[in-house]
Amino acid sequence: MRCVIARFPFDLTKSGVLESMKGVKPEEVFGPSVIIGRRTYPIKQVGQVITRQDRRDFTADEVLRAMTALGFTCRGPEPAAAPAPVLSPLQQAYATLGAPAAV
Repeated sequence: MRCVIARFPFDLTKSGVLESMKGVKPEEVFGPSVIIGRRTYPIKQVGQVITRQDRRDFTADEVLRAMTALGFTCRGPEPAAAPAPVLSPLQQAYATLGAPAAV
């Protein structure tokens, strides 16, 4: 399959990616990742190995699209925690005093 990563065309196949990643030790995952074989790799590490380019030259989204199109299971960044509800000064005073909030 023809993919464009960092403005360069690559002819990638699932078997070619599997072969390229064989013997590569996965780094610790902090963001987007892809499952190749039985291992989970950071998406930027996979992009560096399969394109032989510096990680700063391409985006994680470009590699995610290519790996998803090849049939690999990809995981995006973890969703951010929901923001804490904003309390009005009156509600905050009730919460501090332990009294039920007035409606």
